[in-house]
Amino acid sequence: MPKRHEFERVALLASETERAQAAYNALKHEHEWVPLESADVAIVLGGDGFMLQTLHAMLDAGRVIPAYGMNLGTVGFMMNKYRDGGNVMRRVERARPFKIAPLRMDAVTQDGSEHTFLAINEVSLLREMRQTAKIEVSVNGRVRIKELVCDGVLLSTPAGSTAYNLSANGPILPLGSELLALTPISPFRPRRWNGAILPDHLPVKFRILEPQKRPVSAVADQRELRDIADVTLRIERETELTLLFDPGHSLDERIVAEQFAL
Repeated sequence: MPKRHEFERVALLASETERAQAAYNALKHEHEWVPLESADVAIVLGGDGFMLQTLHAMLDAGRVIPAYGMNLGTVGFMMNKYRDGGNVMRRVERARPFKIAPLRMDAVTQDGSEHTFLAINEVSLLREMRQTAKIEVSVNGRVRIKELVCDGVLLSTPAGSTAYNLSANGPILPLGSELLALTPISPFRPRRWNGAILPDHLPVKFRILEPQKRPVSAVADQRELRDIADVTLRIERETELTLLFDPGHSLDERIVAEQFAL
């Protein structure tokens, strides 16, 4: 039997979609819900995007609590199945935790300002104009590609490897693998480079070449920073997040299943 968790203060959050709001109205009388800032656990109704938004709100507030998602969006990779009429608190108490570590992005823009963002799925660099981007790629302090000519490049965590990374033909990474996926987006030169799988303890740095002619933006999950000069990425193990999954429906199983989807 899965270990039961005891949560006294529970927040119920829902995206603004019609389906999520209908589910919220169906559940709002099942428990004495509390605001997110005073909760021990959060129940999140919506899709992956709303889950990311909720987790980032926790990171921004400096108070991270476990999150149990129920899918009322499209893919719901980070969510559990939504069921009408079930005892949601019993599901939360029986859920199994899985910890994920975000990427830390330290970026410098062309005007010299410094910015730090966290990304749960991936950090992607994207050209801002019609000109292709030219990017120098370094891993662990050593230049690996002197000039990557492309639409962009991304670094993905295992949790994000089935999102934008997979759409860009990157590899799916098992959770707990302690790996990162470095994936080019529409590469032109070197044409045959398809990316790399890296140990997650190695820092990765991108330096923008010809930035005035070929400006590049950096996107950490849903947050964009334009006119980048350079970006350094590393795993932030001190800020782990906890997702809760029903027994038999863990994120690990979804990653395996996605590799056999036809």
